[in-house]
Amino acid sequence: MTSLFSDNNEFIITIEVVPPKGNDPKNILEKLTGIADLPFHGFSVASNPVAKPKMSAMVFTHLIQKATRKPAILHCTVRDHNRLGLQSELWGARALGIDTIIAVTGDPSAPKADDPTSTVNDLNVCQLITMAKDCDLCIGAVLDFRPEVNGLDHEAKRLEKKVASGCRFIVTQPIYDEQTAKEIHEATKHLNVPVIMGILPLLSYKHAVFLHNKVAGIAVPEPLRQRMEKAKEPVKEGISQAREMLGLAKEMYSGVCIMPPFDRFDILADLLKN
Repeated sequence: MTSLFSDNNEFIITIEVVPPKGNDPKNILEKLTGIADLPFHGFSVASNPVAKPKMSAMVFTHLIQKATRKPAILHCTVRDHNRLGLQSELWGARALGIDTIIAVTGDPSAPKADDPTSTVNDLNVCQLITMAKDCDLCIGAVLDFRPEVNGLDHEAKRLEKKVASGCRFIVTQPIYDEQTAKEIHEATKHLNVPVIMGILPLLSYKHAVFLHNKVAGIAVPEPLRQRMEKAKEPVKEGISQAREMLGLAKEMYSGVCIMPPFDRFDILADLLKN
């Protein structure tokens, strides 16, 4: 499989997937094979998001590629592995036909988690990017623009270091409004690498409020929260808003990464229809 991010200027659409908890991938693989014919290019596989244990992201990435015949991007965190483990992961990914990774720090364990987890951080993200480049992998990085602290300028400077280390594309945290999309576009266009807009469809007013208040790095504007509260069919309203962001991304970005919440892959047919 060729890298999703070859130099052909094609607008790339990926679908983010969270591996299952436990050792049985059958149910989620059936859902993914069921959507494989939709108009998107590949998958993006998270690694233990919110510091909760899931099936090995590398194993699940391989299983997705085998089941769907579509490429999948492996998220690789410095939180979970030391230098030796990261090198092993990268070599293993290449051996399994995985050619693209996203280098991430990884969510920290919640302070009051029932089973708090220590972070390794033997390398930083830039060092991981360099290591992956030496393995002939195509490497992406995440832009967490930290809207809760107006952190875009600071994070854009961090991206410059990531690109200098060998990062070849950027994926943003979910964006919900045109103004933020424009600000991020302006802050990143000098990097001269593809920037992929994150889109996380809303399912309800409660979902919108939770993301805004409880999830660091996500801001759902008040007008959109009100829109979801007034919607007679919130799921359809969330899909409609996600389609608006997809249209906006086609004007300013190089692609989108759609993040269906709670494995709601059934919403993708309406979201991606022409």
